[in-house]
Amino acid sequence: MRKQRQRRSQELIEEINVWPSFTDLMANAFMIISLFLLLALFKSLFLKSAFEESESNLSESEQQVQLLQSQLATLENELGESTDIVRQLKQGSSRLELLLNRNKRLLQRSHNRVKFLESQIQKSNSRVNILESDIKRLKSAPPVVVIQDSGEYQFASGSAELPSGLEEYITEDLVKRIEEISQTRNLYVVEIIGHTDGQVNANSTSNLDRQLEPVANGDRPINSLRAGSNADLGLMRALEVLKQLQSIQQQGRLQGVQFRAYSAAQLLLPSGEFSTVSRKPDASRRRIEIRFSPLGEAETIR
Repeated sequence: MRKQRQRRSQELIEEINVWPSFTDLMANAFMIISLFLLLALFKSLFLKSAFEESESNLSESEQQVQLLQSQLATLENELGESTDIVRQLKQGSSRLELLLNRNKRLLQRSHNRVKFLESQIQKSNSRVNILESDIKRLKSAPPVVVIQDSGEYQFASGSAELPSGLEEYITEDLVKRIEEISQTRNLYVVEIIGHTDGQVNANSTSNLDRQLEPVANGDRPINSLRAGSNADLGLMRALEVLKQLQSIQQQGRLQGVQFRAYSAAQLLLPSGEFSTVSRKPDASRRRIEIRFSPLGEAETIR
């Protein structure tokens, strides 16, 4: 009985004793808590690592942002410089366009000037051709024989009678010269022109209007004429030279040559220019000119 009681008490005590269970429970709880703590530690370590990595990434990002900001500032500066360059280029382009337009105008003016110069050159060439033609004509033209009224060829004052020396020159030299010119060219009209100086002829009783034709035809001598002016005197002297040549022509020389007598009075200087008023004796202006003109067909103006 006693043993049964003891055994029941022991069973009861064993039933009442929960410490092992509690111990097991606490051990399990500790393990769970340890697991949670370990998980929390791992999580904390993971978060710390992730945070540090994030901070590192953030620092790198900030550095990259700063670098990008620096590059952006550099690009902005370059953009500003490029804008200035573009503005300068636009201004330069405007100036170049103005300069180009100016050069175009200058080129057009130069072109017009060249055309003008070309036309002037053509005109000059035409003038040169005319001058060359005139030079050739003058070179091929017969000479003008000038018999100066001096020495043995000098007429007596107011007279038209041939001096002996002039008559001899006409017969021996002038006739040969006329024949030479006539043979080398077509037949010419020989023009004999009398020139005087500017002295006033005091004789006012000219009879040329009445006696000129008979003298020219050989019916009256030259000394039958009375000059009333220098024009009369020049014509009388030219006519006397003509009559001398015609008398030689009647002897068989100077065939086919025609003669004309004219007077220039005191009008022309030996240079061919009109003379100024001068009433002083001037032997250099007194002369007989022998000119040769080609025969041509007369044109009558009515």
